[in-house]
Amino acid sequence: MPDIATTAEKKIKSILGRINNLPTPPIVFAQVNKVLNDPDTSAYQIGAILSEDPALSAKILKMTNSAFYGLSRAVTSVKQAIVILGLDAVKSLVLSASVFETFARHYKIDRAYLDQFWRHSLQVAFMARVISRTKNFPSFLEAEESFSAGLLHDIGRLVIFAHLPEDFAKISACAGKLHGLRLAKVEEEILGFDHAAVGGLLCLKWNLPQGLGEAISNHHQPENTPDNLTTHIIHVADYLAWKATLIGDTADENDLELPEKCELSWTKLNLAEAQEANLVETLLAEYGKAETFLKMAQGG
Repeated sequence: MPDIATTAEKKIKSILGRINNLPTPPIVFAQVNKVLNDPDTSAYQIGAILSEDPALSAKILKMTNSAFYGLSRAVTSVKQAIVILGLDAVKSLVLSASVFETFARHYKIDRAYLDQFWRHSLQVAFMARVISRTKNFPSFLEAEESFSAGLLHDIGRLVIFAHLPEDFAKISACAGKLHGLRLAKVEEEILGFDHAAVGGLLCLKWNLPQGLGEAISNHHQPENTPDNLTTHIIHVADYLAWKATLIGDTADENDLELPEKCELSWTKLNLAEAQEANLVETLLAEYGKAETFLKMAQGG
């Protein structure tokens, strides 16, 4: 039986060998990420760093004042945003703005595909946040990390699209309307790895929290990290986001594929099948507040 560590190392080397130039976020993101990992960080320090990138600061304020957060008064400074929303929420906003900027400005990705991609990613992010807050796991930080993991859960797909366009075309032709593990298996057959592995590698390159990277790497197979709640949250959020997408779809439902449903994740989160409809309804309501995020993802 092959050594698991050796197999994983070979897979990572294989990915690095084929994708030599992984996208990097703005320098300010790396600075903010480093400072936020310091428990003694102050709102003043974060505000000072972000002030060096006025465009990013403006985007953060735009998202802060969007319907998604539903604040009763306008927020006019990043420091004020940190005080009102908290460091963890602002960290997820910095990450969101950085990712949107990276892929909207620096990569030639088909606009229609990019639009569909971000719509789904934002749905998963919003659903993950809803689940985290509904289940109260275990703090506000969990909800924000879940939001970030949801936003990035399929980011490996964009990397493959941008760097391996011919392979991406083959995958798309073979996969059709497949999602989740079925799609990942097609990628594995063609590439030797899947988009989840690429996404996990990107998290490593960006120095994001280990738990977040694990959740992205394993969101199709949450049983691989049974004690990582974020993994289970993203797995369930992904399933519910696709289910929400199918509501009102005029296509024959027999032609539509939902991702595989891992019962372990539903058990870990203490969720019952009877709750699906209410969660999907909540997601659709939350997603109605996503216009600001979506426009930013589209480069607006």
